[in-house]
Amino acid sequence: MAAGAAAGTVSPRSTRERLGATLRRHQEALSPRALRRTLSELQAIVDPRASEVEGSRRAHDFAQWYAKAGTAERRDCWLLMSEQFSPDPDVLKSAREQYEKSLGTAEELHAEVHMRRAFQTPRTRMLQRFAGAPDGMRFLVDLRAELLPQLKSERRLLPLDADLEHLFSTWFDVAFLELRRISWDSPASLVEKLIKYEAVHDIRSWADVKNRLDSDRRCYGFFHPSLDGEPLIFVEVALVDEISASIEPLLDESAEPADLLRATTAIFYSISNTQAGLRGVSFGDSLIKRVVETLKEEFPRLRTFATLSPIPGLRQWMAKNAPADLLAALSDPLALGPKSPHRQQLLAHAARYLGQELENGKPCDPVARFHLGNGARVERLNWAADPSPKGLKQSFGLMVNYLYDLKRLDRHRTLLAQGQIPMSRAIEDLYG
Repeated sequence: MAAGAAAGTVSPRSTRERLGATLRRHQEALSPRALRRTLSELQAIVDPRASEVEGSRRAHDFAQWYAKAGTAERRDCWLLMSEQFSPDPDVLKSAREQYEKSLGTAEELHAEVHMRRAFQTPRTRMLQRFAGAPDGMRFLVDLRAELLPQLKSERRLLPLDADLEHLFSTWFDVAFLELRRISWDSPASLVEKLIKYEAVHDIRSWADVKNRLDSDRRCYGFFHPSLDGEPLIFVEVALVDEISASIEPLLDESAEPADLLRATTAIFYSISNTQAGLRGVSFGDSLIKRVVETLKEEFPRLRTFATLSPIPGLRQWMAKNAPADLLAALSDPLALGPKSPHRQQLLAHAARYLGQELENGKPCDPVARFHLGNGARVERLNWAADPSPKGLKQSFGLMVNYLYDLKRLDRHRTLLAQGQIPMSRAIEDLYG
């Protein structure tokens, strides 16, 4: 035990040191010899003498080995990709100096192109070859999903993650995505994925999922040709005649369906990302816009587009900012009557949390960041809107409506960029 603890204090060796060594340390998965062989296989993928077809074939072969590798062996692969495929520092320095000297001259644009090419790393080329292999995009998305939780403890992996995020932002641009409706008549394999990935309100049964896909409901997802059959993100919509104040009627399988001919309001009540490896790649804004356009074409009477959203960060924020006596009184929030002062205090704190609190210039609550960043405004707080254990744990049962006023989206984004959270007078009055 003492020997292990002592060994744990030794700084990890870089892949450069390990490649030149003879023996591995006990915490290293691949021996120096195996590490050198793995590096050679990765280098062969980006060998400029190899055609695109041959490079992709080599990437596919490597991915098959990787699929059978253990977690520690995969981590060594990430370290090789991150540390051994960086740009040449001398080439970068030369290109930067050439660009700086050319500023204001006829050679400036040519020097800029040269500098851009110098910054294209061998790592980027390698990832592109993987993307071109059969199932290569799935390989890269899954690789990053496994990589992301390690970044805080292993900063040497940051360059690899940065290149992946940059490439994904291009490869998964909305111009390459297809909006599809997901209905009860969709393939069972697709419906099963909705059940798997639903992140807001758990789907309890097949009757539950049918309720969300049939009749007065709509569900849409963005799909990418390289990940066909699996949505990247999907949104569930209820077509009703007013802004919803509670999630229970929307999830009630026995409720009478709304009259679609009279529906005036579309409620986005669940939005779920499905691919952890695409974190940081934003397409939720475009999804909502495209869905609004699609719904308006099918239902011209629709005038109001709003959400019924959770407030996942409220309880944690109040634990740090609310008085102890209020927190104690909120042990059973559903028991508080309409005139209860504690109920009013909770609503005031929630309004302040959503309407005033910023962190690095952005709303503190993650769901608020998403919708307000898309141009919505904080419209209304709803008491006991989600009485489920999850809803009580997150936000004492409160839910919020964000309103998408299609004529004011750009104005709301401008206000947010200036540090002002767009909100209705009803929210202002709660903490005013």
